[in-house]
Amino acid sequence: MNIGIDVDAVLLDWKKGLLAMAEIFDIDRCRGNGKIKNTYFIQEQYDWTEEEKEEFVKEYFLELSKEANIMLGAKEVIQKLKKMGHKLIIISSRGTETNEMIDIVIDKFKKENIKFDKYFWKEINKLKICKEENIDIMIDDSPSTCKKMADNRIKAIYFRGIRGPK
Repeated sequence: MNIGIDVDAVLLDWKKGLLAMAEIFDIDRCRGNGKIKNTYFIQEQYDWTEEEKEEFVKEYFLELSKEANIMLGAKEVIQKLKKMGHKLIIISSRGTETNEMIDIVIDKFKKENIKFDKYFWKEINKLKICKEENIDIMIDDSPSTCKKMADNRIKAIYFRGIRGPK
């Protein structure tokens, strides 16, 4: 089987830190109104200006990537899937902000001896890659990505490491 796997909030446990930093950023730098809507992208949940959103991403995404750990159990699951003969393919939008975010996670994978068959970074159109790579199952934390897969007859596992938007 060909299995597509997202990185952020699926293999890399960074969402909890991102949620905490968003609250602090909102109080310290913005209006402190708290969340105003429940959406997938954390920086879209507040009444921040475009400049504030960019400032948040620049200030916290890279640092949180460095601090985040591989999800508990992820290494073992990846190794079991590889042993079973499945082809594991990273399909992630990671790196759209900066290439260093890709380097950070690659280093984490190397340190943990986690290997994949292929890597697709900076992918906004994951469906296109899934079709090209004949993905049987996509594992992602984005409800809209999972819905796109299901709508195109690609099985999807909606991975929610922590309670997030419904």
